[in-house]
Amino acid sequence: NCGPPQCNQATVNLISGFESFRANIYTDATSNSEIGYGHLCQNAKCPGLGYSIPLSEADGKKLLASDMAVAEKCITEMMNDKVTLNMNEYGALVSWAFNVGCGGVQSSTLVKRLNNGENPTVVLPAELVKWVDGNNGQVIPGLVKRRDAEIALSKTATSDPGLPPKC
Repeated sequence: NCGPPQCNQATVNLISGFESFRANIYTDATSNSEIGYGHLCQNAKCPGLGYSIPLSEADGKKLLASDMAVAEKCITEMMNDKVTLNMNEYGALVSWAFNVGCGGVQSSTLVKRLNNGENPTVVLPAELVKWVDGNNGQVIPGLVKRRDAEIALSKTATSDPGLPPKC
């Protein structure tokens, strides 16, 4: 068993661009405490971080890589062997998982459709656009932009394989 594929630089750039670095703990649009590049804290004091606050940008990048690895694992483990994605499609899904969390991914119709063998070029644009609401059901403009960027990434041609992992 090999691990999940590591995302390409285009995915890192997409995520870090939307999350933007913050050295101190802040409250996001859905009232969660975060730090660095969108690292979700357990509570407002961000215990167990493993880095001093204010966070250096170098430590923020390490934390981002660690958080991305969680999202990569989530996407890889949720997909069955019917799912074949190129690296940009995979990266778009990792960005989405990074943003919505693995619980949201697991219960999504997006994952169900891919696991049923549907074409990613149809499923990703149709399903990602549904994930733009905040906790109160209101559309968050930043999430609309992020989903649009994820869809654009997923449509960017590449011969680099994403899933299944090449072991």
